[in-house]
Amino acid sequence: MLSNARTLFAKRLKELRQSRGFSQESLADRAGLHRTYVGSVERAERNVSIDNMERIAQALEVDIAELLRSDRE
Repeated sequence: MLSNARTLFAKRLKELRQSRGFSQESLADRAGLHRTYVGSVERAERNVSIDNMERIAQALEVDIAELLRSDRE
């Protein structure tokens, strides 16, 4: 079973990326990551590090907490 936090992060990452009109590749470029890495994080296949969470948040121009905020809050 996958971590609930990992699944939530993956869902929010995809939502925020798409709402900003970024492709996985353009987000990866902005964050200094590989596009396949971003895709695997969005599919909750990777246990993303805090450092990479921060890079992704900065690339999306959101607070890192926004990537873990559930719809229920």
